[in-house]
Amino acid sequence: MIGRWTNSLAAGVMTGLWSIAAAAQSKVDFQTPQSPVARDVYDLHLIILGICVVIFVGVFGVMLYSIINHRKSVGHKAAHFHENTTVEIIWTIIPLFVLVLMMIPATKTLLTMRDASSPDMTIKVTGYQWKWGYEYLQGEGEGIRFYSTLITPRDQIEGRAAKGQNYLLEVDNPVVVPVGRKVRVLTTAQDVIHSWWVPALGVKQDANPGFIRDAWFKADSPGIYRGQCTELCGKDHGFMPIVVHAVTPEKYAAWVADQKKMMVATAVDPNKQWTLDELKARGAKVYSANCVACHQASGKGIPPTFPALSGSQVVNGPKAEQINVLLNGVAKDGKPTAMVSFKQLSDADLAAVITYTRNSWDNKTGEAVMPADVKAQRK
Repeated sequence: MIGRWTNSLAAGVMTGLWSIAAAAQSKVDFQTPQSPVARDVYDLHLIILGICVVIFVGVFGVMLYSIINHRKSVGHKAAHFHENTTVEIIWTIIPLFVLVLMMIPATKTLLTMRDASSPDMTIKVTGYQWKWGYEYLQGEGEGIRFYSTLITPRDQIEGRAAKGQNYLLEVDNPVVVPVGRKVRVLTTAQDVIHSWWVPALGVKQDANPGFIRDAWFKADSPGIYRGQCTELCGKDHGFMPIVVHAVTPEKYAAWVADQKKMMVATAVDPNKQWTLDELKARGAKVYSANCVACHQASGKGIPPTFPALSGSQVVNGPKAEQINVLLNGVAKDGKPTAMVSFKQLSDADLAAVITYTRNSWDNKTGEAVMPADVKAQRK
């Protein structure tokens, strides 16, 4: 009974608020809901806002009426309600009733958000400083995995060029999902706490190192939905966007087929003998995707936080020491460095990027680091 009354009360308020929301769009309001959970969250927002408006008008209306009509100048005297049982009961019951009105829709929405059972597909999301790793664990596309990194040009970030339309919200590899399918998201992190948030899809879940948390969403219609990490995860916290492409089932099937072909084409033979030039070419791509934000394309770094690689004693020293820094984020003496661990990269990618840095800029070691060298130092 209370639930029906709550919905009826909210309906009138929501009618007016919807028109305001439609005019304001996402500039001053929530993003347009594009999933069942997002719609429930937005409806809850309007219900609670409506109740708050009613309380505001009621409380300040009574207060204004009392100030004007019960002032001393017209002969009124202050009333005393000390130890008045009736008043005590009234101002206890009314707030309790208001809390129940809020609790019913809020509880319903929370239960819906937490029900990640019976998904059509499952994606594992891992937060890194500062990018996302995705692994399709179950459903169509199982086995696909990739990293997603910001691609907004440094010229825009540093103010040397005009900001693009999707400034700080564009990535090299977006998450691709089919519309109308329930997608379960398992979140975790490799280093610090991150949070995976896509507001239009109504999904937000913290990613904690050593823990697995879950959430879910189901995209209503094809489109590109953008979000960001919402935890203060370090220096480049603001450069860790999320992009989800929701496509038709047919287009999703084609994307899966393309990804599987690309995985086969790029698979590395563990017994392959690499040449120096092959490692440098692969390393340049790995460096551009993972290292350039901190150490710069010139290898000069951002001192003192991120030291220069060009002319570095570590880079030009024994290869085992540099491998240790990239794998474990610690120096030879065991002390932490500004470098976070990059052990999520493959042996081939780490060997390639180390070889690239040891033979670029002012570094001329002429030495190639093989994947076997990296594998031997993994813990």
